[in-house]
Amino acid sequence: MSQSNLEKQEAKLKALNQKIKAEKNKIEQNLGKQIIRSANLDYATLTTPQIKMIAKKVAAFLNQAQNNQ
Repeated sequence: MSQSNLEKQEAKLKALNQKIKAEKNKIEQNLGKQIIRSANLDYATLTTPQIKMIAKKVAAFLNQAQNNQ
């Protein structure tokens, strides 16, 4: 494979990785929004410790549900 072909492949890979990262961020944001809406939480009053606690509780719930299957 010539150098230019390798560079083209690397550019495509980099673009694909950026696209994947953007999609992951989109999913994370949507998940967070849905959790906040479902729990009737107020964005203005959420603190970092509260966000971390909520994330841990959601993760524990999901892990428990997965283990029970």
